[in-house]
Amino acid sequence: MSPYSDGLTQFLDVLPAVVRERLERGESLDALIEVVLDYGRPAEARYRESVERMNDVLVSEHDIDFVQKSIGEFGSDNRAGIERTLHRISAIRNRHGKVIGLTCRVGRALEGTIDIIDDIVRSGQSILLLGRPGIGKTTKLREVARVLADEVDKRVVIVDTSNEIAGDGDIPHPGIGSARRMQVRLAADQHNVMIEAVENHMPQVIVIDEIGNEAEAQAARTIAERGVQLVGTAHGQSLENLMLNPSLCDLIGGIQAVTLSDAEAQRRGTQKTVLERKAPPTFDVVIELLDYDRLAVHHNVQKTVDMILRGVPPRPEIRVRTGAGMEIVQSEQTTDIEEPGFNKRFPALARTESSGTKISTKEGATPGPKAGPASADDVPLLIRIYPFGIARTRLERAIREKRAPAFVTNDVNQADAVMAIRSTYQAKPRKIRELAGKPINTVIVKSNAFTQIAVALDEIIRQATEGPDYEARALKDAQAGIEQVLQNGKPFELAPAPATIRKMQHQMAEARRLASESVGDDPNRRLRILPTRLA
Repeated sequence: MSPYSDGLTQFLDVLPAVVRERLERGESLDALIEVVLDYGRPAEARYRESVERMNDVLVSEHDIDFVQKSIGEFGSDNRAGIERTLHRISAIRNRHGKVIGLTCRVGRALEGTIDIIDDIVRSGQSILLLGRPGIGKTTKLREVARVLADEVDKRVVIVDTSNEIAGDGDIPHPGIGSARRMQVRLAADQHNVMIEAVENHMPQVIVIDEIGNEAEAQAARTIAERGVQLVGTAHGQSLENLMLNPSLCDLIGGIQAVTLSDAEAQRRGTQKTVLERKAPPTFDVVIELLDYDRLAVHHNVQKTVDMILRGVPPRPEIRVRTGAGMEIVQSEQTTDIEEPGFNKRFPALARTESSGTKISTKEGATPGPKAGPASADDVPLLIRIYPFGIARTRLERAIREKRAPAFVTNDVNQADAVMAIRSTYQAKPRKIRELAGKPINTVIVKSNAFTQIAVALDEIIRQATEGPDYEARALKDAQAGIEQVLQNGKPFELAPAPATIRKMQHQMAEARRLASESVGDDPNRRLRILPTRLA
């Protein structure tokens, strides 16, 4: 339980009376996240797990004026606060500048929200928090500032653009502990205040919320290069989203196109023009907030970005808060690859030396074998997929979005599996075997549609996990299911299986004169054997 007052009374006092009364009658006031007031529309209360739309409470012009008079003037970013609290009121204006909508967000200072990343916070590394709006980035940032200032005894300065971290007014909220707060008069000047904080107040840690443009990203790099620990947030679901954002990609080192020599392109098995990281990343660690009690940690941003640019999907460490404390449900897995070209021009920036591709894991993880799978206990750490007529970019996207333990290879001799388009494969059915020189697991897709490629990827991963006896076991299970239906006369569902195996299971049921149907959606589509007898 937080030792600080959440100021919920002050928050309710600025709302129209009818809305306040409705909220007070509810039983979920402690879970309230924000109240939305749009002129001429029903008021809306948003909770952590639900949304209440007050259809009988239409917001009037008088209601919006009442809230405005209760909170004072809005800043240049159309945000205002309630003094000595962490609540934030954001305005929507019409084209004439008149306020016609309000988003009233509840701010709370909570202790214990960073317990599962406490070791990272105290390590002295620069940390970037990513996540969708409302997931708790600012709440964690506030607690980070308090822990570093009060428990680690560091000089912490918060650059508070919208007074969201330390609250409105000249006296900061006690939730930040002994950390100091610098307010930003205009949102556009945030990057200047960041530099001013370093030059004038000798901080050991700078805390900044919502790094949102190129100027702020450059200021963050300047701070990090001066030896100051930087803790910040940015909007984005994942590290890959950040790499695709041209304004913020400098936070992870920036991306540039590099033209390789013919020999180097042939050695890598890539095109002559490839993407590489431009410079060392500003942040050492990136934490993706997946849910309130679940997050993914990239401990080495430099290595992770290089992996993604080489087509190797990241495998971050997954941490979960449980009743017994923090639990690591997946250890981070990384791939050692050559440093990008800029390190060859500036050797001092190179941190490791490696040649070729070597798979490794963080301490505590168990590395897998390099060869193709032979059983469920003998699965490669990263499955190498050769695309035969498949759009490589869509396959790489599917691997990234599903965080599959796989990457795309241009060498069929090194591949563990092949994904082929039906038309291309039917025209040259023997070419794969001739190129590989060995039998190889091949999954066929009808077209280059992303959804079909994603389903085929699930099938490759499943077959690698289940091993080469997967088909035999699936047919054996179908036979056992048929016998059970014949004995008890009740439907029986088999385990999920791909279309090719389901077809054989259907045929087995028909041979015993039993009806069957496929149920569910891929990749969990499965066969249900029915007691109905076929004529």
